[in-house]
Amino acid sequence: MSLLEVSGLKKIYTTRLGGNQVEALRNVNFTVEEGEYIAIMGESGSGKTTLLNILAALDTPSAGSVRLNGQDLSGIRESDRSAFRRDHLGFVFQEFNLLDTFTVEDNIYLPLVLAGVRYEEMKKRLTPIAERLGIVALLKKYPYEISGGQKQRAAVARALITNPQLILADEPTGALDSRATDDLLRLFAEINHMGQTVLMVTHSVGAASHAGRVLFIKDGEVFHQLYRGHATTNEQMFQRISDTLTMLTAGGKE
Repeated sequence: MSLLEVSGLKKIYTTRLGGNQVEALRNVNFTVEEGEYIAIMGESGSGKTTLLNILAALDTPSAGSVRLNGQDLSGIRESDRSAFRRDHLGFVFQEFNLLDTFTVEDNIYLPLVLAGVRYEEMKKRLTPIAERLGIVALLKKYPYEISGGQKQRAAVARALITNPQLILADEPTGALDSRATDDLLRLFAEINHMGQTVLMVTHSVGAASHAGRVLFIKDGEVFHQLYRGHATTNEQMFQRISDTLTMLTAGGKE
C-alpha cells in the first residue's frame, strides 16, 4: 500500500459574485511511496495550491479521495482535523510561520505542547534534531534575532519533531536568498535520505531539481511527471524540468 493515494480528485469552487463554478482540480491521480521526495510544479492558477490544501486536510475535495496510510481524509471529522494534521503531517511554509514572542526552542515545541507531550519527551526529541540541523546555538534566541535561512531550519525542526508520516512544503525557498536556499535543499535531501517522505510545491526549477520525482499540474490535472533515475544529476534534472515547463507553457504534450 502506498503512503499517499490520490484518486479521481476534483475540486469545484462557486464564486460569491454570480455563483459561477470554477473547476480548480479535475481527475487528479497519483501515489506517493514511503521515502519519496516529490516536487509539484505548475503555473499560477494551475491548481497546485488547492491540491496542497486538500492533502493537508485544510480543504475537502468535491469528488475523489485522498488516503494517507489507507485512511480517507474526507472521513475525518472537522473537530478531529487539527489533531490529525499535528499527528501525521509536518509543514514547512514560505514565510516560516514562527511566533516572535516565543523562543526558537518553544516554537519547535509548539505542536508537541498542543498534543500534551511531557517536557522530558520534548527535550529528548529535540536534541538530535537540533544537532542534525545545526541550530543548537539558536534555541534560546527569538525569531527576530536570526536570519531567514536559520528561521527556515527552525521551521523544518518543528515539522520533524512530531515524527510525521509526510512533510508538506509550500514554496519553502520562496523567501530565502540563494545561499540559504542551497542550505535548505541540502537539508531536505539529507532528511529524505534518512527516510522522511517529502512533498514540496514550488515555482523554483532549482528546488524541484533536487526531488526524485516532479509532477507537473496544468489546468487542474497532472499533465506530466519526471523521474530522476539513478544516474541523473541535479544539473541534468534542472534541464529536463526546464524543457518540460517550456513544453507545458507552449501547450504541447510528450
